[in-house]
Amino acid sequence: MGKKKVAVITGATRGIGNAIANKMADEGFAIVACGTMSPERADEHLKEVKAKTEFLYVQADMSRQEDRENLISAAVEHFGRIDALINNAGVGSAKQENILDVSEESLDRVMDINLKGYLFTAQLAAKQMIKQVQEDPQGERPVIVNMSSISSYTLSLMRGEYCMSKAAITMLTKLLAFALADYEINVYEIRPGNILSDMTLPVKEKFDKYIAEGLHPLRRWGTGEDVAKAVAAICLGYLPYTTGSAIDVDGGFHMKWID
Repeated sequence: MGKKKVAVITGATRGIGNAIANKMADEGFAIVACGTMSPERADEHLKEVKAKTEFLYVQADMSRQEDRENLISAAVEHFGRIDALINNAGVGSAKQENILDVSEESLDRVMDINLKGYLFTAQLAAKQMIKQVQEDPQGERPVIVNMSSISSYTLSLMRGEYCMSKAAITMLTKLLAFALADYEINVYEIRPGNILSDMTLPVKEKFDKYIAEGLHPLRRWGTGEDVAKAVAAICLGYLPYTTGSAIDVDGGFHMKWID
């Protein structure tokens, strides 16, 4: 079990996280998948991953410190190392309401998972990664990937908590990258755009029209596989001289243009 590189992926049972788990398994990584589903329910969602590689599922709520600690300790106990942490678990606003009406409870819920979950999981994983680097100075360097969004810089007045949490991930990525640079542990932010998934199906018809009219230059929905390929490129070491940077997987949405 110790020969394969190990990727820990939060929010791996659905959507983008599930696509990442499958792609990383294809690339030969052992997978530690995390989600809030029971192991029995998660098994159905992750059976393809399990068939491809060495695998461990850990049920965890990333807003809870004891669950975060259990995730990282289980990964190390089972595989002996962590080569990639993909912070992907996240939630949107529980209900759409104007920023002037957002409750403290709603803000806490989003920030506890989307920001605190990322920070404190990264802290735990980074300590293990530093240990690995110190024990094997010539070995391959681990990486951390934080899943953000175009909402980190794009206003959505009715989803203010979500936008604020994603903007915070941009700064968190830079802070972690700076703190870990001496160990050559690179940290990256991925900013997906309009990704077709079960979470975006309710607005598909509306966004089909926007995309066709040129919402972004590549006039199609993105897929979980599009995001997974960017994550795999990072974890395979194809961006060794890049850290603290955001990678846009958004069909060109981030570009500003005038017709």
